[in-house]
Amino acid sequence: MKAFAMIKIGEVGWIEKDRPACGPNDAICKPLAVAICTSDVHTVWEGAVGPRENLVLGHEGCAEVVEVGSEVRDFKPGDRVLVPAITPDWNSLEAQAGFSMHSGGMLAGWKFSNIKDGLDSEYFHVNDADGNLAHMPEEISLIDACMLSDMVPTGFHGVELADVQFGDTVLVIGIGPVGLMSVAGAALRGASRIIAVGTRPRCVEVAKQYGADEFISYKDGPIEDQVLARTAGQGVDKIIIAGGTVDTFDSAIRSLKPGGTIGNVNYLGSGEYIRIPRAEWGVGMGHKKINGGLMPGGRLRMEKLGALVANGKLDVSPLASHVFEGWDHLPEALELMKDKPADLIKPVVILEQ
Repeated sequence: MKAFAMIKIGEVGWIEKDRPACGPNDAICKPLAVAICTSDVHTVWEGAVGPRENLVLGHEGCAEVVEVGSEVRDFKPGDRVLVPAITPDWNSLEAQAGFSMHSGGMLAGWKFSNIKDGLDSEYFHVNDADGNLAHMPEEISLIDACMLSDMVPTGFHGVELADVQFGDTVLVIGIGPVGLMSVAGAALRGASRIIAVGTRPRCVEVAKQYGADEFISYKDGPIEDQVLARTAGQGVDKIIIAGGTVDTFDSAIRSLKPGGTIGNVNYLGSGEYIRIPRAEWGVGMGHKKINGGLMPGGRLRMEKLGALVANGKLDVSPLASHVFEGWDHLPEALELMKDKPADLIKPVVILEQ
């Protein structure tokens, strides 16, 4: 079968691969549409997850089931499905402990384009199909379905990790597609004031639609100075980090109230250590918490998020800024995500209607 792959660090291209085999609990699907993620850029050009050779890319998309294993009960060939980027092994000890995304080891619930081939091929394999696939509501377009794989659940998980509550003042650092969904999630959770860090005009406009009240530019000086100036020196209740580098945590700690919480869902593709300012962390006793987590995957998550979109509670259509049709556009879409032109939020490639 034809596949678009990471040939090695710094190189991508088309390759031929064998069609994957279907185990008794698994499914084989064909992608209907796929989206490109910034993590693909980290993986290919930064080598963030280490060397990979001839690894099929892609972990965001929707699909049609073409084959199921003998033990699969809820899906059949022809079903259109939502496919989460994270597909845990649901009978693992880690899943039973409440950390399904780490089933089999840290981050090992992230299988597609990490520890096994991803979605950017004529067929792809889904483990534990009954636990990981979700039926696609008829009200959801193929483009919107792609956003439910990763952008929505990751952005919303940042809100969960930060424990946003009614009336909180929330700072969202980075308003790419994940940060935009963090803004939307914080608004749904009842944040009274949302301050967003970002400069690209298109992202700023969409962030306003999702509920951001104010905007800060890192070009105007340190983030923490601007946050403290806007909050009478108090800082914010909660922070979601959806962009930046290992140095972003320094500014976040300085911007946070004592007793506040940081939820990080930013993929740190480079750097060895994270800096935390000693005094502003309360010399270790400021009750300033940092939670960093890979978003939960699985069927239930997909069904709940799909219901939000299908019932008009969440509009994800503004995320898809560039839409292409046909396999030949996959390299172009990946290059767009690498270069990040000013008008880009998310590229989507429709492969089959």
